[in-house]
Amino acid sequence: MTGLLVAGTTSDAGKSLVTAGICRWLARQGLRVAPFKAQNMSNNSMVCADGAEIGRAQWLQALAAGAEPEAAMNPVLLKPGSDHRSHVIALGKPFGTLEAGEYATGRAGLAEIAFGTLAELRTRFDVVVCEGAGSPAEINLRAGDYVNMGLARRFGLPVVVVGDIDRGGVLAAMYGTQGLLSGEDQALLSGWIVNKFRGDVGLLRPGLDRIEELTGRPVLGVLPWLDGVWIDSEDALAAAGWASEHGGGTLTVAVVRFPRASNATDVDALAAEPGVSVRLTAEPDVVRTSDIVVLPGTRSTVDDLRWLRSRGLEKALSERVVAGRPVLGICGGYQMLAREIHDEVESGAGVVPGLGLLPTKVVFSAEKVLGRPAGKWRGHPVAAYEIHHGSAFSDGEAEPFLDGWRLGSVWGTTWHGTLDNDGFRRAWLAEAAAQAGVTWTPSPGAPGFAALRESMLDRLADAVEECLDTEVLLRLIRSGPPTGQRIL
Repeated sequence: MTGLLVAGTTSDAGKSLVTAGICRWLARQGLRVAPFKAQNMSNNSMVCADGAEIGRAQWLQALAAGAEPEAAMNPVLLKPGSDHRSHVIALGKPFGTLEAGEYATGRAGLAEIAFGTLAELRTRFDVVVCEGAGSPAEINLRAGDYVNMGLARRFGLPVVVVGDIDRGGVLAAMYGTQGLLSGEDQALLSGWIVNKFRGDVGLLRPGLDRIEELTGRPVLGVLPWLDGVWIDSEDALAAAGWASEHGGGTLTVAVVRFPRASNATDVDALAAEPGVSVRLTAEPDVVRTSDIVVLPGTRSTVDDLRWLRSRGLEKALSERVVAGRPVLGICGGYQMLAREIHDEVESGAGVVPGLGLLPTKVVFSAEKVLGRPAGKWRGHPVAAYEIHHGSAFSDGEAEPFLDGWRLGSVWGTTWHGTLDNDGFRRAWLAEAAAQAGVTWTPSPGAPGFAALRESMLDRLADAVEECLDTEVLLRLIRSGPPTGQRIL
């Protein structure tokens, strides 16, 4: 089979979730399916069983496909450390840095890694469903592109373009996308998918007929807005899906919106818990008054600590602790809670005073720690993953908490993914709620988070099966782009 590339008219058009839905739909047909993204730019990542680090979206897509996540599914991962520099992960391991000025010219070696990896992956699976990045019409980057049309050209992949109708202008975006592509790239563009539609599809039909007439490409279908499907975004804090749907809980959780937040998917399971309302914030009053505060991970601990102080959040956190109200720090957020931070690696800032809310010292080392640790807390098993350069050491009296420490109402751990564990999450929430003076207990019969994730993936696959022309889609996957397509 040829395979498929899912591109988008814009970032956040829904490529990741559409790709996940297609992966699960194909797996239902009995095919061996793998996801692939040549280059992902995201601070939301995951550690595979073999210790490789890949983008969280590709990990989710592998679950959708019923495949074991591996480095080959996301051979290049760029993790922004600042507005001008990204840390490069190649084949799951640290590879160096990429400066903003090198982005258009410094990727030739990374492209060959990606191309070679996809070629090898195609020998082991029946179908590889590739996801593009951003828009294929970013013509300023086309010369060095190896994730959108450059990848499609290299492997002769048919390209379907997803457009987000919820943000408006989707038909113009589709026509403009095709019009900006070269004739050789247009020859691979094989169809359109409208995503996130609310209402009567019949009202959209005249526009769809016209876009098919103008472009010479079929609209493969219209996917509906799927309430409650918001899992594992590439964006660090793109949590609007759950944030708008899970308000009004009796237990309020404030998650600090760091500029360089990473692995903020840690709080997804909290947002899915009945009776818990999660809010992303940078406001001191919200941090001061919420029942629980979470400091999530960050790709730039010292820089985001400086930002936290500039927002007046340090005082709000200190007041919480004096009042005995709970604060949870995860990875970078945990590192900030220390008395002091020694960092010659990530920021080069040297010794920096932390928030002083835990009796710990954090030391950064050049070697990144990647792992899949497991442990117990209050008798509840906890499976997790870790991705960090900084390690915390206790220099005072504190109670062990997972791999970290707890002192009074302040909790800290380097481990990500702990809140995905249902028993641990609910037990910890109940204890933290008691510290906050709130009566909260888990809802009997509420689904576990893994089951919720599976139900979301099934809903995506159901939408693909019911709303897309799967006969045409499967023909593209098997036979490649149609010949003789119109060139604008």
